[in-house]
Amino acid sequence: THRPAGPLRGGKYSLFDGGTRVPAIVWAPGLVQPGESGALLSQVDFLASFAHLAGKDLAPSEQADSLQMADAILGKSRQGRDHLVTEGFGAKTLLREGSWVFIPAYPGPEHFGDKNMESGNSNEPQLYDLSADIGQRENLASTYPGRVEAMSELLAAIRERRSPITQEELSRNNNPNKN
Repeated sequence: THRPAGPLRGGKYSLFDGGTRVPAIVWAPGLVQPGESGALLSQVDFLASFAHLAGKDLAPSEQADSLQMADAILGKSRQGRDHLVTEGFGAKTLLREGSWVFIPAYPGPEHFGDKNMESGNSNEPQLYDLSADIGQRENLASTYPGRVEAMSELLAAIRERRSPITQEELSRNNNPNKN
């Protein structure tokens, strides 16, 4: 009955949040005040953020996918990334945008039998609103086809890009008014 991912669906290797969402704990006496933040970050952001905190801003060619998020890491801002691409088993990617998660249609088993876990694979695209459904139980893809299309296009653009993409570029490429 042990559920290491708590209310989150899936686990390691899965496309669902139970396999990718982890808390970050920052301890820096005198620099960070105790508190919580829901800022969306990735461990890859530590590279650009720590370089910035050390007084070294990295050139785009040096930072790969890392974005400078020092204020969010230090709790000075509750604003993290607007978007985040996450990868599951088999190099299958998904897009998180604010509270929305888009998982493209992927062939394959819906369960990993040897791990007794859902894979996230489905013949249909999946869309979840984490602000209302943290367990990713209600697929809203048919309810919000415009959002599915916009997020699918953004994920494709990010995948196809050969050079690093900035937070500003991600924001310009996305129209949050598309339902």
